[in-house]
Amino acid sequence: MAIADEKILLGHGSGGKLMHQLIREVMVREFAADPSARLLDSAILKLETRNLAFTTDTYTVKPLFFPGGDIGKLAVCGTVNDLSVVGATPLFLSCGLVIEEGFEMSLLRKVVRSMKRAAERAGVKIVTGDTKVVERGSCDGLFVNTAGVGYAETFLDGEIEVGDEVIVSGTLGDHGMAIMAARADFGIETKLHSDCAPVNGLVESLKPFFPRIRLMRDPTRGGLATVLNEFVEGTNLGILVDEESIPLKRGVAALSELLGLDPLYSPNEGRVVLVCSEGFGEALVRRMRFHRLGKRSVVIGKVVADYPGKVCMTTKAGGTRILDMLVSDQLPRIC
Repeated sequence: MAIADEKILLGHGSGGKLMHQLIREVMVREFAADPSARLLDSAILKLETRNLAFTTDTYTVKPLFFPGGDIGKLAVCGTVNDLSVVGATPLFLSCGLVIEEGFEMSLLRKVVRSMKRAAERAGVKIVTGDTKVVERGSCDGLFVNTAGVGYAETFLDGEIEVGDEVIVSGTLGDHGMAIMAARADFGIETKLHSDCAPVNGLVESLKPFFPRIRLMRDPTRGGLATVLNEFVEGTNLGILVDEESIPLKRGVAALSELLGLDPLYSPNEGRVVLVCSEGFGEALVRRMRFHRLGKRSVVIGKVVADYPGKVCMTTKAGGTRILDMLVSDQLPRIC
């Protein structure tokens, strides 16, 4: 069925194939000068004097407050991170709030203060915004939109090559599983915390390696597996990762198994995934481990000529598993 004949589903906002189809067939078709252009986390605005990166995102996470963060901190960090992973230096953010009538003022103040702290930590300023209040039942308490701009002297959008190495900056799935545990309808008690944090300091420390870094992403909706599929999309190359090398906290692995979810599709909000030139992986990992957000950085795989356009994983049992992009993400309302 053509997308024009469908109704909007939760899956259209969840990072999988449905969302990519919606963006390509509706938004990109109408907005983009080049409909075939690569979809990045931020747009690069080429000006006569200096290039700017510009991004925007809307946050509908449920619950609003969760171990390790809240919707305000998440909005600031998410936008800072989208700017950072394309090689930009984040500078200024906007803050748009959609508030449901009856929402407690004390909770709103708590969210706004959290945004202030997160912005100070990231070294950015929230300089403009907008507030709308809608009738009871029109939104789920509070939605937040943040847009951000920053200088982009270097633009991380290279072409991957056979032998390139794949690196993650830390444990995967932390944010997604912390959110799932926090949802009251599951009644699960864990010590899991979201990894929500601004990664611009970590990325800044990697700038000496930028000539060797092909691509970088933050693995939010759709998690690691989706990011890796985006890396090989439209190419005749594949990515092969090693399950033994992929860092997972024991609690994330256990809760994922309990809920029947795959942690490789579970989002993070304070990690980066990158591809670098062959032979530079270990040097990059050593540099990343000097930063507190990169202490568990590791090389997890490489770009290969086999499996064109696909992501595969060598399993602990010795087999090979395809990590396809999900049609619809397994975790709605996660960011």
